Amino acid sequence: MKFVDEAIIDVAAGNGGGGCLSFRREKYIAKGGPDGGDGGDGGSVYLEADENLNTMVDYRFQRRFRAANGSPGQGRNCTGRSGDDLTLKVPVGTTVIDIDTNEVLGDLSEAGQCLKVAQGGFHGLGNTRFKSSINRAPRQTSPGSEGEKRRLKLELKVLADVGLLGMPNAGKSTLIRAISAAKPKVADYPFTTMVPNLGVVRVDPLRSFVVADIPGLIEGAADGAGLGIRFLKHLTRNRLLLHLVDLAPWNDESPAQHALAIVRELEAFSPLLAERPRWLVLNKADVLDEETQNERVQEVVDVLGWTGPVFVISALANTGTQALIQAIMIQLEDWRDAERLDSDLAQREADIQLALQAEARAKIESTRVRAESSDDDDDDDYDDDDYDVEVEYVQ
Repeated sequence: MKFVDEAIIDVAAGNGGGGCLSFRREKYIAKGGPDGGDGGDGGSVYLEADENLNTMVDYRFQRRFRAANGSPGQGRNCTGRSGDDLTLKVPVGTTVIDIDTNEVLGDLSEAGQCLKVAQGGFHGLGNTRFKSSINRAPRQTSPGSEGEKRRLKLELKVLADVGLLGMPNAGKSTLIRAISAAKPKVADYPFTTMVPNLGVVRVDPLRSFVVADIPGLIEGAADGAGLGIRFLKHLTRNRLLLHLVDLAPWNDESPAQHALAIVRELEAFSPLLAERPRWLVLNKADVLDEETQNERVQEVVDVLGWTGPVFVISALANTGTQALIQAIMIQLEDWRDAERLDSDLAQREADIQLALQAEARAKIESTRVRAESSDDDDDDDYDDDDYDVEVEYVQ
């Protein structure tokens, strides 16, 4: 299934049914009076978080949705039928944004959570409603109001406790395979991960956490290079970030250079995200002798000025991974207990996550605008003689 984490849809609630103009006319009943009924209310549009969905692919081709209109009123004081509401299923972790106002309408972060995004029109009134002592035969009705229309942007951010970030081929997919049941693609070349992967890590039968693996970052990712700008936003929901560093890089750069490049991209993308709790995990220790391993670990620590937790592991050989997941589980439980006991702390964490998401949206939008502006400039400088274009396909 194709992974789609953004969609733009148009939703329209149903219009209210109009009121009826009618008078009671029966044999032997003179001056029966008005008996026009009200119309029915228009259907509203709702979004509901469904844990069985993990992508926006359902909204890739069908993008317009409309709830049913209310039926008009009828004689004999019969009220029109209300239009059926329309409920659209979206993945858990979807943020709903009104494109016209840039307002965040809601964040569907729990399964079954429901959000009304378009209010149905109000029913029209029949002429019975306008009867009075001085107006016994009213010929007045009111039409139903129009349903609300909105253009929405749906943004999916994967829900995970722990997020993995690092350069391509740092071993993120191998690690998630080693500690969970997830089976992302693993190969001996960079950029094998093209979409985020989620894995449930079970420390014991009653304790677990969710880890997310996003595609590798490259230098310039925060400005739109590679896949980074598209998937960095998925880290905004994570409570803890694991910075994976390859101790035996696939190119000529040193592990310290790779580590520093990731930190710079993180700070450029979101200073607030760069301040989130982050642990350093040095991978592929099994391919180095002990002396070289210690030298490279110390070099990374010195270059980053690192003072936080450091783990040296081999995801392929499954060395050091158990100590890592035990430490993660303990840390997550400590945070959860603290937030459960302190409501202010829990609210502060919720506010930080909202601020992170807003910051990520602003960065992505500014990058998109800059890219479009750059494309326009290229079009202006177009020369008919520049027709010979070499295209390289990288697989």
